[in-house]
Amino acid sequence: MHGTLIGIVGPTAVGKTAVGIHLARMLDGEIISADSMAVYKGMDIGTAKPTPVEQRAVPFHLIDVVRPDEEFSAAVFRRLAEESIEGIMARGKMPIVVGGTGMYVKTLIGGFNIPQVAPDKELRTRLKEEAERLGGEYLLEQLRAVDPATAARLHAKDLKRIIRALEVYQATGKPISHFHETAGTAEVAYQVKLFGLTMSRPALYDRIERRVDGMIEAGLIEEVRRLLDQGYDPGLPAMKGLGYKQIAGYLLGEFDLPAAIELLKRDTRRYAKRQLTWFRADPSIRWLDVEGRSASEVAETVAILSS
Repeated sequence: MHGTLIGIVGPTAVGKTAVGIHLARMLDGEIISADSMAVYKGMDIGTAKPTPVEQRAVPFHLIDVVRPDEEFSAAVFRRLAEESIEGIMARGKMPIVVGGTGMYVKTLIGGFNIPQVAPDKELRTRLKEEAERLGGEYLLEQLRAVDPATAARLHAKDLKRIIRALEVYQATGKPISHFHETAGTAEVAYQVKLFGLTMSRPALYDRIERRVDGMIEAGLIEEVRRLLDQGYDPGLPAMKGLGYKQIAGYLLGEFDLPAAIELLKRDTRRYAKRQLTWFRADPSIRWLDVEGRSASEVAETVAILSS
């Protein structure tokens, strides 16, 4: 191990970014964003990306890295994040990882062993064509033959993950479940102090409601319309993110605006629940109840506990 870093994790809308900014100011730190949507350029409102003012106040890394139609993965995140951390430490600053994408956090600081497999466009195209002709169950059956553990947790409609699992198997000769089972065995280069932010479910859900309403007022509909006008396919992984999928559905006539907003609120609540389930399984996280506390107060607590 060489060097210490602090991690701030938790469900969406709990206030991670605000706490991270205050903590970075207190500890002379820089923030590495662990948010799988914040990497996309031109997707600002729906991702609750730090504002330009916030990004000027504290250095942020891994924000606005790729276009919405470019590939990005946990493996790429880890490589870029490690480069950023090395630079931060070389400057004598404190690296602070802030975000709610559990896979990214686990990959970077939890020793998660992920397959280093580049996308195989030819294979993906062939598998997608097979799914169109023969159905998703056909691909899922192929996966069952080589990786029954992964196939058991996937639905036939989850073509993206089915295709990725088949891609990994073809490239490595090992099922993707093998890499998941060896989580924790990869080398961890840092001494990590990991904090989870939490609050009561009613309080969190109220924050989610207000956040979604604020996004609509801030221009989320116009942001999604602009992305569609620029030619970004609504089927892209980036465009299936929270906010973009629901508002694109409204703009494409699948449902009216009130229905889209209600879907967004519901799906965000469900996502927050999944995030909590993921992070609660990590015994290394020290949980802080932030309900009724300001971001600066919570940051001060983290700073004290980290010293």
